[in-house]
Amino acid sequence: MKASKIVDLDQLGQFAKAARAAGQKVVLCHGTFDLIHIGHVRHLQTAAAEGDLLFVTITADRFVNKGPGRPIFNQQLRAENLAALEAVAHVAIVDDRTAIPAIEAVQPAVYAKGSDYQKPQDDLTGNITKEQNAVKDCGGRTVYTDDIVFSSSQLLNEHFNVFSPDVKDYLRHFGERFQAGEIIDMIKGLKKLKVLVVGDAIVDEYHYTQPMGQTGKGNILAVKHQSVEQFAGGSLAVANHIAGYCDQVGLLTMLGAQQSFEGFIRDKLKSNITPTFFFRDDAPTVRKSRFVDDASSKLFEVYYNEDSPLPEQLNRSLCKWLRENLGDYDCVIVPDFGNGFISRDMARTLSQHAPFLAVNTQINSGNRGFHTVNRYPRADFVSLNEPELRLAVHNRTDPIDIVAGQVGERVRARYVVTTRGREGLLLRDLGDSLSYQIPALSFKVVDRIGAGDAFLSLAGICIAGKLAPEIAGFVGSAAAAIDVQIVCNRESVEPPDLFKYIVTLLK
Repeated sequence: MKASKIVDLDQLGQFAKAARAAGQKVVLCHGTFDLIHIGHVRHLQTAAAEGDLLFVTITADRFVNKGPGRPIFNQQLRAENLAALEAVAHVAIVDDRTAIPAIEAVQPAVYAKGSDYQKPQDDLTGNITKEQNAVKDCGGRTVYTDDIVFSSSQLLNEHFNVFSPDVKDYLRHFGERFQAGEIIDMIKGLKKLKVLVVGDAIVDEYHYTQPMGQTGKGNILAVKHQSVEQFAGGSLAVANHIAGYCDQVGLLTMLGAQQSFEGFIRDKLKSNITPTFFFRDDAPTVRKSRFVDDASSKLFEVYYNEDSPLPEQLNRSLCKWLRENLGDYDCVIVPDFGNGFISRDMARTLSQHAPFLAVNTQINSGNRGFHTVNRYPRADFVSLNEPELRLAVHNRTDPIDIVAGQVGERVRARYVVTTRGREGLLLRDLGDSLSYQIPALSFKVVDRIGAGDAFLSLAGICIAGKLAPEIAGFVGSAAAAIDVQIVCNRESVEPPDLFKYIVTLLK
């Protein structure tokens, strides 16, 4: 009986249509329902009393982004839990971030939400207003049940070992000093910050394949090509992250005159980004093609780029543009991937004229051993992984906090962040001689590509906006934790997702 109550969304719509024809009133509830507790049960019982049939829809797993390891229970188990309740007539899974597809399919007479959604301004996603409008458009009304309220996130955090003891300890101490609401308000206060992003434009390309085994002749892996997907990466991804939090974002980058991808790139950039493109006649736009198997493991990658020194005339034009325009911005974020765009002259110009400069110099297979942050005479905020940091001062052995201090002195940076993957990060405030150790805030990794860019973007604008360095590190870490759950740069870390994540972490 329980399994028969679980249907797809189309079937749910058909059942609703038949119910209306029979003169019955349909009530709809929607949510994640990750951990069913007495608050949920009473909410559903109260909702059921508003009509003749109660339908419940749940958000599909891939759209649940409430925090580390969420959802705890997969969509099938969540649906079965709901179907076991006597008050529930049918359950369906919605493959969307909002309830709108369910509302349009069911066209409920009543859409029931908990009392914690009664104030739209308290909804971090902004979706409740859209859902209310969708209900009104189909002739229904929204009601709010008012009964005992529990926080599923808090119960999961406390009793389901979502976090390791170290992470629990960090979040407890951090939460004693900073509230989620005040951090979110601080992030919202960054909207007026004028930000310029300077860095390589990269078209990331994933070729999805199915391994076929070793070839008949030779030790070569054969794969069957299935599909290809392209993403706006590099400085394009950084600009898109920042554009969710700051109203005015400029972008300076270089495209190749050959295979420029200009139309694709413009289409992928958010509307509040003002791009300035310089074109290099003897090069294509940087493209990195990665071949991945059906488990999303990367097999190998192919670079399409020209990393020889910039033509002198182009180099002079770029430096001239920087000198004339850097003063128009509050903050300059430089994701320097070492793919031939940012010359030494440009790095010096950025150091001399940027009002606030945040830099990452990434080591990759195309520049290993030749690309360090030392090319910048000055930076205010530096974010590097441990190998990048150690290479900058050729120090393999000293503790990482000492190495971070050496790099900070070398480039005259006040803030130096060392990202360490699963070990989290170390943020050194060299001005106040303080260090902040922040653990990794995610335990579900889909794809690590782009996580460092998300951290640089959010932590960089937070420091530029004069948020406390400990808060900036926390916000950047939360952004990176969300980003590792996204394939490459398919999506940006959007404010509603970041805000929900912060609330969940600090419950």
